[in-house]
Amino acid sequence: MPTYDYLCTQCRQQFEARHPINASNPDCSACGGATEKVILSAPAAHGDMARGRDLAMRSLQPEPGQEKHIHGAGCGCGRRQHS
Repeated sequence: MPTYDYLCTQCRQQFEARHPINASNPDCSACGGATEKVILSAPAAHGDMARGRDLAMRSLQPEPGQEKHIHGAGCGCGRRQHS
C-alpha cells in the first residue's frame, strides 16, 4: 500500500497514512479533524543538490585500477580473462 502525506485543516498537524489508492482521506490523528493530501515536490536535480549527489556517487565507485571483476560465462565486458 502506498504512503500519503496529509495536513489537518484544523490543527495544521502533518502526518503520514498508508492506505489503498481509492480510500478516502483519514481523519487527523491528533484532533480528528478533516485532512487534505499534501503534494510533495521532487528533489532538486541541479545546483548544489546535484553536486552533492554526484560527489556521493563517486565516493562509492572503486578507485581506477582497484576494481575486482570476475569474468563469468558470457561476460562480454571486453577485458581479457585473468588466469
